[in-house]
Amino acid sequence: MRQRRWIEFLKDYDFQLMYHPGKANVVADALSRKSIHMSSMMVKDEFLRQVGQKQLHDVGLVKLLGLLGIEKAVGFELRRDGILRFKGRICLPHDVELKRAVLEEGHKNRLSIHPGMTKMYQDLKKTFWWSGMKREIAEYVAACLTCQKAKVEHQKPSGLMQQMEVSEWKWDSITMDFIVGLPRSTRNSDAIWVIVDRLTKCAHFLPVNIKWSLEKLTQLYVREIVRLHGVPSSIISDRDPRFTSRFWQSLH
Repeated sequence: MRQRRWIEFLKDYDFQLMYHPGKANVVADALSRKSIHMSSMMVKDEFLRQVGQKQLHDVGLVKLLGLLGIEKAVGFELRRDGILRFKGRICLPHDVELKRAVLEEGHKNRLSIHPGMTKMYQDLKKTFWWSGMKREIAEYVAACLTCQKAKVEHQKPSGLMQQMEVSEWKWDSITMDFIVGLPRSTRNSDAIWVIVDRLTKCAHFLPVNIKWSLEKLTQLYVREIVRLHGVPSSIISDRDPRFTSRFWQSLH
């Protein structure tokens, strides 16, 4: 549809389309040559010399150098320039200064425009490789102050908090939730089901097993809560599947 609209728009003009190869387009927009610019900036002779020297002091890379040519080092190769590479990408040694230089060039350069974690990783992995690369890029982007200030919110703005009405009668409105992650008891209970009356703040603490089925929980609820206090008119809980089932809606 977009091409059809352009055809309709351009059909009244007299023009001729001419293909101009990208390599010959020396005055191309700088933003369209961003990835090429980054590679040429970062992979200079001086930079490669520092990488080659510090690769010899990296224990992990030195171990890989000794394994070249066998199955454990598939994809690694040592080029004529003395730089260890993985599938054609420069193996960056575990050096704080080198990594900081690469991360800053890939994120804070004028042509980088502060990319997100995924885009920055896709750009850098074309040229570099190191263990834990994706995780370190994610941590670097998350710690960027400029990105935090200019972060775009993609979610709909949440509404204002609504104050709940005060109950007029005890056990007419209750809240419930689970306390999980507890050590298993002799009765095979590893969680506590907390049910609180909103008016009197009276609470019941029921030992349960987090793997119990909904039917077993409902039987416990009827035996311990409904038997003593009746059926409440409202139940407030989180969006746990055990609380959002049709059973609770049918109680009131």
